[in-house]
Amino acid sequence: MEQMTAVADAAASRVAHLRSRVEQVQGRRLGTAVVPVHPALAPLLPGGGLRAGSAYTIGPSTSLLLALLARPSQDGSWCAAVGMPELGVEAASQLGVDLSRLVLIPDPGERWLAVTAAVADVLPVVATRPQGRVGEGEASRLAARLRDRGTVLLVQGVWPQAEAALSIAEPAWSGLGAGHGYLTERTLTVTVDSRRSPVPRRARLVLPDLSGGVRSAGPARAAADAPTLRAVG
Repeated sequence: MEQMTAVADAAASRVAHLRSRVEQVQGRRLGTAVVPVHPALAPLLPGGGLRAGSAYTIGPSTSLLLALLARPSQDGSWCAAVGMPELGVEAASQLGVDLSRLVLIPDPGERWLAVTAAVADVLPVVATRPQGRVGEGEASRLAARLRDRGTVLLVQGVWPQAEAALSIAEPAWSGLGAGHGYLTERTLTVTVDSRRSPVPRRARLVLPDLSGGVRSAGPARAAADAPTLRAVG
C-alpha cells in the first residue's frame, strides 16, 4: 500500500511539474511577460512595456531605439544591435544603455537575417536594421523563434507582422540664441500604432534632454532665452 502511495505521489509530482512548464510556455507564447521601458515611454505601449516574443518597428530614429534599449540593459538583460555600424557607444551610454550589456554586430553581411535569428536565440532584446526586404514566410519563422525564446525584436525599418510601430514627428531643437549657443534639447512627438489598440497613442517627449537622456515634455514655457529651431524636411 505504501509503495502504491509513493508511486502515486511521484506521478502527481511529475504531472504538477509538467503543468507548470506548460503554463510557463503558454504564458510566454501569449506574450504575458513584459520587458520594462523608460517611464516616459511606458504609457505609449500597450501593457506598459515591450511584450516578450514580439517584434516592433521603429522609424529612422537611433535616439528612440537607444531609449528603448536603456531600461532592459539597466535591469540586467543583454541587448544586441545588428547591422547598425553608425551606432555610437557614447550616445548609447548617455541615453542610459548599460554598455556592459550591449553586443554590437555592425556588419552582419548578406546573411543578416540568419545572424539576427541566431542572436535572438540567446539574447532577450535584439535590435536590427534590415539589409533587404523580408518576406511573410521569413518573418513568420523568426516570429516563432521569438515567441519560443521570449525575445523582443526592435526593427529599424519595415517588418511584417509587427506588434506595434513607433514613429517620431515634429522635432524641434532648442538652445540656439541670436547667432550663438548650441543645440541642447530636442522635443518631438512619439506615436505608437499597435494592433492591440484601435487608437494610436501619442506623447510629446524631450529626446535627448540636457543630460542626453529622455523625459516627458513639460508644460510650454516662454523661451525668450532659449529659442527653438525647428527641423526642416
